[in-house]
Amino acid sequence: MMAKKKHTTITHPHYACAIGAAYTVSAIPGAVPIINCGPGCVDQQYFTMSFCNGFQGSVGAGGGDIPGTNSGENEIVFGGAKKLDGVIKSALKIMKGELFVVLSGCSPQLVGDDAASVIKPYREQGYPIVHAEVPGFKGNNLWGHEEVVLAIIDQFVGDAKGVHRRRKLINLWMGAPYFNTFWRGDIIEIKRILEAAGFEVNVFFGSESAGIEEWKSIPKAAFNLVLSPWLNLRVAKHLEDKYDQPYLHIPVLPVGEEAAAAFLRQVVEFAGIDNTKAEKFIEKEAKRYYYFFDHFADFFAEYWFGFPSKFAIVGDAAYNIALSKFLADQIGLIPVGQIISDNTPVKYREEVAALYDELSEGVYGNAEFIEDGYLIEKKISEYDFGSSTPLILGSSWEQDVAKEKGAVLVEVGTIATEEVVLNRTYIGYTGALQFIEKVYSAAVSN
Repeated sequence: MMAKKKHTTITHPHYACAIGAAYTVSAIPGAVPIINCGPGCVDQQYFTMSFCNGFQGSVGAGGGDIPGTNSGENEIVFGGAKKLDGVIKSALKIMKGELFVVLSGCSPQLVGDDAASVIKPYREQGYPIVHAEVPGFKGNNLWGHEEVVLAIIDQFVGDAKGVHRRRKLINLWMGAPYFNTFWRGDIIEIKRILEAAGFEVNVFFGSESAGIEEWKSIPKAAFNLVLSPWLNLRVAKHLEDKYDQPYLHIPVLPVGEEAAAAFLRQVVEFAGIDNTKAEKFIEKEAKRYYYFFDHFADFFAEYWFGFPSKFAIVGDAAYNIALSKFLADQIGLIPVGQIISDNTPVKYREEVAALYDELSEGVYGNAEFIEDGYLIEKKISEYDFGSSTPLILGSSWEQDVAKEKGAVLVEVGTIATEEVVLNRTYIGYTGALQFIEKVYSAAVSN
């Protein structure tokens, strides 16, 4: 008997296509993406990852300003190399950039266009241009993000002969720009914390990055810091092989004073530097943090009986575990279910699920990997939140099921159409307080 074909269409995905990695490039100051794919592909990713994800906006070579081939029937039949060459030539002439990244999507990959050969003459002329193959049939935007980062490292950063390592310099790898709704604020907070302990920090995206020069200094770092459950691990392992550069993997984003202090001490210990500066910073931040937290406790003690006591969360692996731990351990809420929606690679799932084994003393999570929005809604509708108002941390896709359950919905990931996000974070010392404000403002409003 012939086996039934597995149905692979999904509803309301919580991620974008691999070509969405164009916004990894857009997030690098001085970098210009050049898109080699069909018309409309990148525009759709912009709406998923930026416009409908906190209305993050774009500057420079982003949004509607990304040069592309808009490959059509002619390129499918006769090949698109000539058209790509013309677009590259125009982009180099018109666009102001220190690095150009050609990203090939589905159509050129299906017909076998050799984009690497097209860019070769430009590289030989000294133009800073690299190429990454990111067709959507191979993965989502998180896979594409890693592919682009690896392409820049191998084709632009190059070897590390004669490079002197700086003992206190760290390469920071956390999240994916734009996909993480709060990426800009997150980078600012983590860099602030690390610098306060005496480190120098290479960040490669956003307002805190020096752009191309920072990428060039990757081999100079003492080590790579991967701050996520799984994303960018592939990058760190590649850098270990390429430059013999060690990495520290901290799978849970620090949220709140206890987690932030533990995070900083772990990094300092790994680096082997004096901890005096770090401890003074931790003491100062704790004093400020608990000043505000104590005032919140006064409010919470008065109105707790009307607030959520149980929560569920839908989101990417990084924010999912970080917020689950904070709510369970620091606020005392009870987890009902955690749905990881970023299509975490199978090889990482067992390790990611183990992070939920003990969210707090005697409190355990129940992580499930579901990427279909319809199945996610169905699962949430089955959760038992008891008699209290449910708290659902998720995306705009969960609005309907939140209404059905009479829940407080706080959008913490892709997509987020009810949020305008400029410089906000929910991690570290600053972010935890902002997260408390957001959750309980929503609860009061509800």
